[in-house]
Amino acid sequence: SESSSNKEFETLTAKFHFVDLAGSERLKRTGATGDRAKEGISINCGLLALGNVISALGDKSKRAIHIPYRDSKLTRLLQDSLG
Repeated sequence: SESSSNKEFETLTAKFHFVDLAGSERLKRTGATGDRAKEGISINCGLLALGNVISALGDKSKRAIHIPYRDSKLTRLLQDSLG
């Protein structure tokens, strides 16, 4: 029988991001004002930045130039998962 000192163990580490990517509706449609309007604008800007990062990652001609991870908090948080 094998002794436990001869066994090798591999430790795996993973990161799981659970992100709600639902966008905010148009301000005109919701009638939001004040803080609600600012929040909606911020959500949509983050989603736009995420789309720009994904587009840049998928475009081989842009990939060597610049990936705009710093354009939003969302893309900064997801940077290590996106590539």
